[in-house]
Amino acid sequence: MGLFRKKHQLKNQYDDKLIALINKQKKLYQADKQLEELMIKDHPEWEAQLKLQKAKYFYLFKEARIRHVRGNHLSK
Repeated sequence: MGLFRKKHQLKNQYDDKLIALINKQKKLYQADKQLEELMIKDHPEWEAQLKLQKAKYFYLFKEARIRHVRGNHLSK
């Protein structure tokens, strides 16, 4: 029985880390998106940076869905 409890605790621990990563990546993505909106000229490097931030955020979000991580902050 102790083995299953440890497995559940590890899953919760990694789920918390995943949620923290999602929140961090969301902030980075939103900050880059705001910078892009303020820029007068489009720059290919900034566009690539924004696409990279967006891809990372949605990848982490997808992983959370696969792991069945629940929380009100993921549904927003």
